[in-house]
Amino acid sequence: MNTKKILVLTGFLFVLLSSCVKYLDPFPNGARSEADLWKRPEMVQGLIGQMYSTIAKNYDNNEGAYLDCATDNAVSTSTTRDMCKLAQGLISTASDPFRSYWDNDYKAIRLANTFLKDRRGFKTRFLIVPHLDSLVRYRLQGEAFALRAWYEWDLLMKFGGKGMNGQLLGFPIVTEPVDISKNVNLARDTYDDCIKQIVKDCDSAYKYLPIAYRDFLVKNLSSDAAYAGSLYWARIDGITTRAIKAVAYLTWASPRFNPNNDISRWDSAAVNAKKVMDFKLTVDGNGNTANPQKANAFNPITQINWVNPQFSGGIWITQYGSNDAMEKMFYPGGFQCNGTMGASQDLVDAFGMKNGYPITDPRSGYDPKNPYLNREPRFYSTIFYNNCIAGFNNTATAMYTFENWQNGGKDAPARTSNNSRTGYYIKKFVYMGLNYNSNTKDIQRHSKFLFEWGHMVLAFAEAANHVVGPTNASKYGLSAKAAIAYLRTRKTTDGQAGLPAADPYLDEVSQDQTKFDDFLKNERRITTCFEGQRFYDMRRWTTTLTELNKPVHGAVATKNADGSFTYDLTQVVENRVYKSAYLPIPYDEMLRMSKLVQNEGWDSWK
Repeated sequence: MNTKKILVLTGFLFVLLSSCVKYLDPFPNGARSEADLWKRPEMVQGLIGQMYSTIAKNYDNNEGAYLDCATDNAVSTSTTRDMCKLAQGLISTASDPFRSYWDNDYKAIRLANTFLKDRRGFKTRFLIVPHLDSLVRYRLQGEAFALRAWYEWDLLMKFGGKGMNGQLLGFPIVTEPVDISKNVNLARDTYDDCIKQIVKDCDSAYKYLPIAYRDFLVKNLSSDAAYAGSLYWARIDGITTRAIKAVAYLTWASPRFNPNNDISRWDSAAVNAKKVMDFKLTVDGNGNTANPQKANAFNPITQINWVNPQFSGGIWITQYGSNDAMEKMFYPGGFQCNGTMGASQDLVDAFGMKNGYPITDPRSGYDPKNPYLNREPRFYSTIFYNNCIAGFNNTATAMYTFENWQNGGKDAPARTSNNSRTGYYIKKFVYMGLNYNSNTKDIQRHSKFLFEWGHMVLAFAEAANHVVGPTNASKYGLSAKAAIAYLRTRKTTDGQAGLPAADPYLDEVSQDQTKFDDFLKNERRITTCFEGQRFYDMRRWTTTLTELNKPVHGAVATKNADGSFTYDLTQVVENRVYKSAYLPIPYDEMLRMSKLVQNEGWDSWK
C-alpha cells in the first residue's frame, strides 16, 4: 500500500470536508459535464456539501429575525420591507419573500436524490483505506437522507396548508433526481404523506449517521480524526434527525393540522424530543464528565452563548461567519447602526416579574408607572428599553444609553429612519463586547442555532402535557412541568441567574392542563423570540385568523421635568391584516404546473 498516496488523498479530503460551501460544482461548468460526476469522488462528495450552502447561517433574514416582524413580537422600521407588507396583506406576486426558498429547497433535494439514486453515492470509493472509506460513505449516505428530510420539512413548514380544494396539503414529494424548474407538472401530496416522508428519511438517515459528532464518541480518534468527531460539528448527525421528527410531529399534532386531535401525534413528538433531551443529559452532559475530552460537557443550566458555534447546548448549529450583522440590525442609528426592527410592547408584556408571576397577576408586583423594574432575568437579556444602558460585556461600564423618550430622546420612534418604531430595541443575539464608540471593534462569530436544548424542552413539555398533563412523569420518565423548569432556572444569555427553583407560579399553573398549555405557549414565545418560529407557532396553534390579526403595540415614553418618565404602553404601531393562515405557493409555479392547488386565501395567486 502506498503510504504517500494515502496521505496526499487524506490531506486533500480534509481540506474539502472542512467547509460546507466551497465544494466543486457537481454539475456542468464548462470543463466538466454531469456524466463526469461518477468518475470523480470529490464531485460525488460535493453533492452533499452543496446541500449545506443554502441553510441560513445567521438570523438576519426572512426566516430569522425579520419573520418576527410579521407577528406580534416585532415591527419593521421600514414600512416597505417585505415582512411588513406580508403582515398587512400587501405582498404581490412579484415580491414574494418566500419564493427563493421553494427553489433552494428543491435544488437541495435534487442533490440528495442524485446521490441516493441506485445507491450510487454509497457505492462510490472515496478513500483507499477501507475503514476510513466506510466512515465517509456511511456519513454521506446518512447526510443525504437527513438533509433531504430537513429541506422537505422546510417546504412543509413554509408552504403546507389547506388548499382551495379543502384538503390539508403539503409539497410535491420528489425522490428522483429531476429538475422541477424544467418541463414537469407536479401535484402537492397530502400533509399527512409529507410528514410520513420526512419521518421515513429521518429514520433512514439514522441508520447511517453517527449519533453525534463528538470526539469522545470516536473509538479510534487518532486515526479517524479527519473523518469523524468534532471536526464535523456543524454537519447534520443522528440526534438531529430525532429533533427534526420531534418538531415535525409537534406541528402535525397541533390544532390546525390535527382536526381530530390524534393523541398519537403528540406522543410521537414527546418521545422524539425526549430522546434528544436524554442524549444531551446522559451522553453529552454531566453524566460522563470523567472523560477528558468532555471538558465542554453539556449542563442544562448553562447560559446560551450566541457567538459560540461550539455552544454545548447546541444540537445542530450552522457554520459561522465573523460579522456584526445582528448588532447592526438591532442597535439604533445613534450607535452607528440601522435599527432595522423593534420589539413590540406585546412581547415585552409577555415577560413576567422576578418572582415568576406574569405582569397581569396582582401578586407579581408589576407597576405600570415603572414598567421595567423587577422584571424577570430573561427580559433584561432580550430587550433594550428606555433609559437602560448597553453595558460593555454586560458590566456597568456603559457603551450606550438608550434615550427612547418622545420629547427629545435621540432614540425615540420617528426621530430618524434608523430608530425603532416601537420604542424598544433588541439585545438578543447581540455581542456585548462590541463597542461602536471604540477605535478597536471586536467582531465575533455568529451562527444559527437550528436546534438547541431549549427547543427540545419546549417541544417535549408541550407534547407531553397534551398526552398526560403537566405533572405525570410515569410515561416519559419526566414531567412537562419538570422539563420547563430547566428553562426557567437556566442562566440568561448575559450570565445572570434564572428564576428561583422555588417557583410558586409554575406550581400553580401545573394544576390545570389548559392553563399549563397557555403558559407553555408564552414560555415558547419568550425563549424563541426573533428566531423566526413564532410566525409558524401562531398558525399551528389556532384555527381562525383572530389571533393573527390583533394590532401590535409600542411604548411612548415622555420625560418629565424632574427626570422621571411617564409611559403610554397602549399605542398601536401597526395592524395585522392576514387573509390566510398560510403562505402562498409561488405564483409562477402555479402558472407553470396545472396540477398544483393554491392555499386558501390566495385567490388572486391561482
